[in-house]
Amino acid sequence: MVRIIFGVFVVLHGLVHMLYFGQSARYFELQPGLAWPDGSWVFARLLGDETTRLLASIFLVAATVGFVAGGAGILLGQAWQRPVVVSAAIFSTVIYILFWDGAWQNLHDKGAIGILINLAILVAVLIFQWPSFEF
Repeated sequence: MVRIIFGVFVVLHGLVHMLYFGQSARYFELQPGLAWPDGSWVFARLLGDETTRLLASIFLVAATVGFVAGGAGILLGQAWQRPVVVSAAIFSTVIYILFWDGAWQNLHDKGAIGILINLAILVAVLIFQWPSFEF
């Protein structure tokens, strides 16, 4: 049962990245006035906001694929899920750090909660070796 809950959680966490994809691609605004990832401290000056949004969109789709695949691996009881989930969590964290605008205000709108969830997933998978498929 725990395996199913954790697997579904990982898949859903991955799908939340598609909300940020919609935000970065400007299909919709997650919140009025939210400009993420415009003003990225790494990419905005180098690439401009439009290219930064495109890059963020591509990376977010890749993170989603990683989490969904890893979650599916958990649900199917596959050993290969561990490196996939770990890679997706690290990649997702790097995305939100690199595309952060450098301002400390409204961090929850800029992926901070997602980073905390990624860290919790990493602790669960790497430290607690969870989910264990041994019965």
